[in-house]
Amino acid sequence: GSGLATISRADYNRIVNVQAEVDKSVTSGEEVLTRLEEEFFPEFRAQHPAVEIALRGEAEQRMKSMRSLQRGFLLSLVSIYVLLAIPLKSYSKPLAIMSVIPFGIIGALLGHVLFGLPVSILSVFGLLALSGIVVNDSLVLIHRIDELRANGMSLAEALPDAVGQRFRAILLTTLTTFVGLVPLLAETAVQAQFLKPMAVSVGFGVVFATTIT
Repeated sequence: GSGLATISRADYNRIVNVQAEVDKSVTSGEEVLTRLEEEFFPEFRAQHPAVEIALRGEAEQRMKSMRSLQRGFLLSLVSIYVLLAIPLKSYSKPLAIMSVIPFGIIGALLGHVLFGLPVSILSVFGLLALSGIVVNDSLVLIHRIDELRANGMSLAEALPDAVGQRFRAILLTTLTTFVGLVPLLAETAVQAQFLKPMAVSVGFGVVFATTIT
């Protein structure tokens, strides 16, 4: 028989390094890691409870980036709230405007399911951009409702009037945003696959959030 050429140790513990290159024309690093974490690691840990699995390299950087983006996402929400609250001079109106953001996120996730894409770093970048985009429709409606109410209309009267007056502008803005992303969504070249998750997040998130709005 033959043995190992070298025995590697870290903190006096024996380690085995497993490295692999990902063919991005077939799959992605995120998809491979997701399948490993869902299908392979649980069974492996059950069979070998004394063995510890640690991700390094690109996988480790990906996890650090995701944690950093989570903090960035929370910071962006706070920034959006402050930027809305100051000119509107209200604590509640910014919350009403920002209530559409979760629907944008749902739309982005549905887009990933439709395209069979895993949620990646670029997907989260798209969600960050999406948060600032989807509030525009609600902001336009709230502003028009305030104008109508200042002219003596009740809230029940102002709501349908504001929607009717701003519907075309909101629809055209959403359509132009989505249509502008269609070439990237339809692109099959390998180079485009890197950016496609971000385009899916923005495009489908905007459409879904506008539909709900």
